[in-house]
Amino acid sequence: MKARIQSINFDATKALEAYIAKKTAKLEKFFDEIINIEVYLKVVKPETSVNKEAEIKITIPNSDFFASKTCDTFEEAIDLSVDALEKQIRKYKEKVSNK
Repeated sequence: MKARIQSINFDATKALEAYIAKKTAKLEKFFDEIINIEVYLKVVKPETSVNKEAEIKITIPNSDFFASKTCDTFEEAIDLSVDALEKQIRKYKEKVSNK
């Protein structure tokens, strides 16, 4: 699995990158054929408090999953995005196993 983290218009700290790596690695428990994970972090509308956006795209054989959340902190946005991706992966696995 390859993971790529892009922070748009700011520099992500090493601690934030480590947090993202730890959270996205958990997704391999649900689906072990993950090819690529791309994480995009950006600050939107700096004048508002809920302005940290995290977008995560997962590539697997024959499909992609995507989640985007905007929260107070990047950590919260990552957590919610990973939770959404877990649900998507579970639905996909159920659908494939029922065929």
